[in-house]
Amino acid sequence: MLNLNLLRNIGFPLYLFIYLILPYSAITQTLKVDFIRNLETSLNKRDLEFIKKNFRNDENQNIPKQFSKIINDFPNSKWKIKRIKSNIPDEDILRIKVSGGKIVNGETYILESKFDYLFSIVNGKISEGIIKNLFTTIRNDNKKIDISFKIPDRVLTGSKYDIDIILNKPLEEVIIAGVIKPHQVNSLFEQEMLLEPLASGGIFKITRAPSKPGTQIWSGIIAHPEGMITFTKSIDIVDEI
Repeated sequence: MLNLNLLRNIGFPLYLFIYLILPYSAITQTLKVDFIRNLETSLNKRDLEFIKKNFRNDENQNIPKQFSKIINDFPNSKWKIKRIKSNIPDEDILRIKVSGGKIVNGETYILESKFDYLFSIVNGKISEGIIKNLFTTIRNDNKKIDISFKIPDRVLTGSKYDIDIILNKPLEEVIIAGVIKPHQVNSLFEQEMLLEPLASGGIFKITRAPSKPGTQIWSGIIAHPEGMITFTKSIDIVDEI
């Protein structure tokens, strides 16, 4: 049977998502291999002074605060960073992966998050940072649930698109609960996630993109006899593809 008591313990994964989508700056004026290695090392060693001194003055207080919240939720989190090529002049991209774990009431929750960080350098500081292609899962099933996420990275303004979260091996005669919900970046703390029984093998939704360019964020939960999975995915809303 599905242990519904587990649902009371998932608050921290939901509010964690906001830490991974805030548009904060990256660090320093060059992107040499040594710098990327030093940045990755500073994050993994929790060297907040290194981070603070390389941010813009108007952000060097907020960014370490948000980073500290991630560390508080996932003390053993590990960061991996690499540079990828951008097709836009004067733009750089860092591909960032974060992984970690936390035990809550005897249950081990595993965090896996990846996103691209796009930015430019202004007056020797990296600024105008934007998070794109965010995909985060937190799960306690030891990857026993065979699940596929089919959510696009980008869609046209005003267009219809599909969101499919597929249980590849649905269980017969077992109630599986779930929910998916759109969020605005500044209202994540106010959202409630109320689970409903899923009659089919997953969540299947047809939705419409906003009429203006921007970012749309979807968060959801799958509650399964083997455990639970929470997820967040960002979608880039664009005028042309």
